[in-house]
Amino acid sequence: MAGASLIGSAIEWYDFFLYGTAAALVFNRLFFPEASPLAGTLFAFATFGVGFFARPVGAVVCGHLGDKVGRKRMLIWTLMVMGLATALIGMLPSYATIGVAAPILLVVLRIAQGFAVGGEWGGAALMAVEHAPADKRGFYGSWPQLGVPIGLMLSTAVFAVVSQLPDDEFLAWGWRVPFILSLALVAVGLFIRLKVSESPAFAQLQASGEQVKTPIVEVFKRHPKQVFLSAGMRFTDNIAYYVFATFALTYLTGELGISRNVALLGVLVASAVELVLMPYFGALSDRIGRRPVMIGGSAVCASMAFPYFLMVGTTNPYLVVLATVLMIGVGHAAVFAPLSAFFSELFGTGVRYSGTSVGFQLGALVAGAPTPFIATALLAGSDGEPWLIAGLTVLGALVTIVATWLVAETYKAGLSD
Repeated sequence: MAGASLIGSAIEWYDFFLYGTAAALVFNRLFFPEASPLAGTLFAFATFGVGFFARPVGAVVCGHLGDKVGRKRMLIWTLMVMGLATALIGMLPSYATIGVAAPILLVVLRIAQGFAVGGEWGGAALMAVEHAPADKRGFYGSWPQLGVPIGLMLSTAVFAVVSQLPDDEFLAWGWRVPFILSLALVAVGLFIRLKVSESPAFAQLQASGEQVKTPIVEVFKRHPKQVFLSAGMRFTDNIAYYVFATFALTYLTGELGISRNVALLGVLVASAVELVLMPYFGALSDRIGRRPVMIGGSAVCASMAFPYFLMVGTTNPYLVVLATVLMIGVGHAAVFAPLSAFFSELFGTGVRYSGTSVGFQLGALVAGAPTPFIATALLAGSDGEPWLIAGLTVLGALVTIVATWLVAETYKAGLSD
């Protein structure tokens, strides 16, 4: 079951992250050519952020339905919506062809992507955690989290391949290939997800006839503290990821003159390290608790914020890769690995899909959506100096540390109401 959650999640995040890479490297020139390079980049990252505003909507709708009709059905529908929206982005005419309709349609499809990923994460997390043995929920819960680095690796790797094309061919059709490829990946994901069984916890709840009538309402009535603290716990992973895996592509290539391939290689290697360390951190949270692992990961991200920019500022390819690995492969992995189990343990079965989804996506909206945009603006306002961006990373880590400290430890708790 954990494997099925991982594969579907990886495909969803592949689709979602493709947009971030394209926003950093392509969309400013194809969809906002009338703007200056800086304004075009800001506009491109603004459309990137639009997807985050749709994520809480997807969390509310799919979370409610997931608590009413089942986790499995929502996982199938969200995968289909994501795959179709991603493929259509790859087929979208540019501004030069259809004018202002191009960026408008781009935003609409990005909203569809955000809706889908907003509803998908909670279902994938619950299917893994609710199937897991009680003493291994952190380990098995880390598997759907692996979908994030795998999705980022796949999207970055495919972009790295098409980036080898001459610039005019890359802009004309090369960048479209990774998006259209999503159709084949979604077909594989649907084949796998159609074969999995429903979550035992939900099946038991459904058989008992004790389902909550309005889960999304009940979760705010019964668990408001957990919802909002969950959102706060997501500041580190969102800010770190979207600064050092998305915005950094623009900073490294545009500001420092580092080649696109070196920048993408850093993200690829960091994602590969996460694949190894994330299950370790998930298992560690089963032994010592969710809170120490998340707080420790946040501390790593905070302590690496300023050294990261010093290291990449040398433009040495090895230091660029090492800096990205320490921030994403180690710090982010420790924060992100326990989240599926931690969030699932904060809510009862009848409202668990709603609670985990809304808390997770609310944090993404507040901390993730504006991050590349804010980082670009901070860089422009400080004459290319990155220290305010490092300060933003430290601030995000502090929010997560405080929110995690305020939540009760759950690793020894059961999943029953």
